[in-house]
Amino acid sequence: MIPVLELDDVAVAYGKRRALDGLTLRVLPGEIVTLLGANGAGKSTTLRAVSGLVRPTQGRVRYEGREITRVPADAIVAAGISHVPEGREIFTEFSVHENLLVGGHTVERARIVERLESVFRLFPVLRDRKAQIAGTLSGGEQQMLAIGRALMTRPRLLLLDEPSLGLAPILAREIFRVLRRINDDGVAVLLVEQNARRALALASRGYVLETGRLVTSGTSAQLTADPRVRTAYLGLDRVRGDVAG
Repeated sequence: MIPVLELDDVAVAYGKRRALDGLTLRVLPGEIVTLLGANGAGKSTTLRAVSGLVRPTQGRVRYEGREITRVPADAIVAAGISHVPEGREIFTEFSVHENLLVGGHTVERARIVERLESVFRLFPVLRDRKAQIAGTLSGGEQQMLAIGRALMTRPRLLLLDEPSLGLAPILAREIFRVLRRINDDGVAVLLVEQNARRALALASRGYVLETGRLVTSGTSAQLTADPRVRTAYLGLDRVRGDVAG
């Protein structure tokens, strides 16, 4: 089986600082894979390297077997990769409908209505709010819009950066429920998520980064049982130790 995404020994630098240092990972078709790590570990940089927003200084990025290391970002979107960045980055002065149309700028005009309908089926609230200015939406609605905008191209790989950040638990659960539906429709997902427990519950596999380096990887069950992951990201063993002490 050809991976939908492969990173081979990828490094990215911002000036003299290496944000990624020799990262190798893969995502298979239909998988949800999560990246775990503290702030500054290189998780967002990994997504940006895949979507063409930053250029690796070494290594290769392949999508469905084809190298895209130096392919322009717009061509990467057209090839089937969509990126939902941290902070959503919607066009706050545009309406919901206009934001979705921007997301579908590479889509044939005849298919725009079909794509809009597919987004509205996932997020009915966006249909109700389609004339509303995006900046006046709630945080959860803005996140739904950001994901809906990314889905307008009908990607085969979705890159998600902190989709539950700043959301109330009930809204975060709804976002993750929809992500499962998106994945069930055959879209592979590479997920960065601050809530490691929620991310591992959703994903089949994960990679753990520290200061740009891969320190461990495995299935979600393996990572959940790993003492280092439990202590650093799940807080389980630390809590037990505090109670026992």
